[in-house]
Amino acid sequence: MLKLPIYMDYQATTPVDKRALDAMLPYFTDKFGNAASKSHEFGWYAEKAVEMYRGKIAELIGCKTQEIVITSGATESNNLAVKGIAELFSNVKKKIITAPTEHKSVLDSCSALAKKGFEIYLLKVDKFGLIDLNELRDAIDGNTALVSIMTVNNEIGTIQPVEDIGRICKEKEVLFHTDATQAVGKLPVNVQQMNIDLMSFTAHKMYGPKGVGALYVKSKDPKVKLNPQIDGGGHENGFRSGTLNIPGIVGFGKACEIAANEMSVENEKIKKLGERFYQGLSSQLDDFFINGHPEKRFPGNLNICFKHADSGTLMMSMKEIAVSSGSACSSAAVEPSHVLKAIGLKDDELRSSIRFGIGRFSTEEEIDFAVNKVTESVKKIRSVFKQVLQH
Repeated sequence: MLKLPIYMDYQATTPVDKRALDAMLPYFTDKFGNAASKSHEFGWYAEKAVEMYRGKIAELIGCKTQEIVITSGATESNNLAVKGIAELFSNVKKKIITAPTEHKSVLDSCSALAKKGFEIYLLKVDKFGLIDLNELRDAIDGNTALVSIMTVNNEIGTIQPVEDIGRICKEKEVLFHTDATQAVGKLPVNVQQMNIDLMSFTAHKMYGPKGVGALYVKSKDPKVKLNPQIDGGGHENGFRSGTLNIPGIVGFGKACEIAANEMSVENEKIKKLGERFYQGLSSQLDDFFINGHPEKRFPGNLNICFKHADSGTLMMSMKEIAVSSGSACSSAAVEPSHVLKAIGLKDDELRSSIRFGIGRFSTEEEIDFAVNKVTESVKKIRSVFKQVLQH
């Protein structure tokens, strides 16, 4: 039986998989020790759990266990990567290359560094949100400390050519960081194969708990060093001080293990549901299009512009469906999406775009309900719009 409301905001967050929750529960009560307590069994048990589940996180992205730095989430990981590298190189290299479609935690970190005298170079993106590799190659010079380009865009789902970006950075001997928050656990990611030096990701976008994430930091060829952003105690090899969130790490690791085993089957299901949703809308509506790349995209992210249908009004008229008009991390600010602006949408198109997210627990029944509800709401708003125009 269909249960309302329907969740279609999987890019904002995901429900915790029950298997991840079950793995976490003992670490809140019986096995509650601090992994930094080295003098008794409670601490030893916690430390053992951290290393075991850190290993599962590492395994999913093809790196060594010790290359995973635990953080509170991708925003902290992005801050640690961008500011940590910039501060380390501040006396010799002062240029950071990124794109206008990045997550605010990267762009705002860059803005903070610009106030300290760093040069921030923003690559152009095309109408699909893809960067130009030739422009990247030309932009890298002797003053460049870091290139930071996200793997999958959180708002439009476009997948950047990360392996090619990594190869260019390696040739030019420049460090490459990618925010892979929307990719890890959903798409195959291998940091060695993709020539990645630093990578941010988080548990709550892949059916793990909120409040725990990771930064992959390459340990050789080259060995990456960072200026820590949080001091006190020297945890996580000195990169990130603070008592570790043991239940969170366990849930994160378990979510990674599940993703490693089920990703390909899950992606096939999500792709089919995405096609069902799009075809369903196409059969009943005209004057709409998908923002982002038609093929190089994560199929569970459908950011759709419905012409002549204001997104705020549309969302209010279909409260049975949980959707978003942009990034959840900056939704407190009521302003048009910086990503949609960067790919060249006109003002009326910016105000008519909604992001639909499909994920692990989405069903055909939910998709069909959403198709009918969206169609009904769009038609109603357009008819009112038409009446207003006629008057």
